[in-house]
Amino acid sequence: MRALRAGEYAPIYILCGEEPYYIDRVYEFIAANALDEMSREFDQQVVYGRDLQGADISPVIGAARGFAMMGGRKVVIVREAQALKKWDALAAYLDNLMPQTVLVICYNGKPDKRQGLWKKAAEHPQTVWLQSDKLRDYEVERWINAYIADWNKGLYSDSPKDGLSAERSVSETISIDPRIAPLLADHLGTDLSAIVGALRKLIDGRPEGVNVIDAALVERNIGISKDYNIMELQAALIRGDVKKVNQIAQYFAGSKDHPMIRELAPLFTFFSNLLMYHYMPDKSQAVVARELGINPYFVKDYASAAKRYPAGKTFLIIGYLRETDARLKGINNPSAKDADLWKELIFKIMH
Repeated sequence: MRALRAGEYAPIYILCGEEPYYIDRVYEFIAANALDEMSREFDQQVVYGRDLQGADISPVIGAARGFAMMGGRKVVIVREAQALKKWDALAAYLDNLMPQTVLVICYNGKPDKRQGLWKKAAEHPQTVWLQSDKLRDYEVERWINAYIADWNKGLYSDSPKDGLSAERSVSETISIDPRIAPLLADHLGTDLSAIVGALRKLIDGRPEGVNVIDAALVERNIGISKDYNIMELQAALIRGDVKKVNQIAQYFAGSKDHPMIRELAPLFTFFSNLLMYHYMPDKSQAVVARELGINPYFVKDYASAAKRYPAGKTFLIIGYLRETDARLKGINNPSAKDADLWKELIFKIMH
């Protein structure tokens, strides 16, 4: 993206992977900026793999070999290229790239780089190969915090055409309550487009003068209850607040937005980390945060939880969570509903 913003375009881009967010960002930037408005009318072509006769890339390569009508750069973009079956023309094109053409191939999936064509493309000195993989669950919280930090630096703008914004002044920068990133991660999953959409709602929906993304802002703009969510459940478990824990569990059981199988994952992560915390010789904030891969803000939660749940009990809780997960998947559970499973799990954890 830095090269593109500097006006440095490669002859061919292969944008692939199972996470479309980065693929779309790069392709949209090229489509909006590689040519001026008049030239786009004549020298930019966007085709879809499913529309190409015989699932053959040959017509695209023919267009890429043509000269620009306006005498400058030509842009050819293939969307949904994973639908194509015949790639021989691309292999030949790699031997003789047209320097005035920018060919962009958007492939939703992972081409096998062990195959001759893709190995050749990936290793070609003039090819930009971007493989955009799905985030893992444990990476989402860190990604959200990084997005806010990058937004403050002006690395995200409102549209692909805008390019980089200026770094924001101190009064314009925003921060995010440490409890919000894991809350959003639990609610939104690993879909980066959904995560970015939610973050932009929070950034753009702030009242004037508000520079912190907190639980109230999230509830107002995203619809996640500030009182009934996974972070509040975890906090109540740490405090030993039986009433609050059961209220949240009942709320989850009656809400389609809080499937139990999803809410078990962060609880499993927390108690797994707690078990590791019990056996760490150095429990200083910096060491615990580094070893557990968590925000230092949450170290105090583990210190408090360790007093309520000794190592032996923590080990049992992890077993209860595994058992509940299996029952949710139909193992040794002919009829129990989420509400019943929540009630049983909470009782076992807290007694």
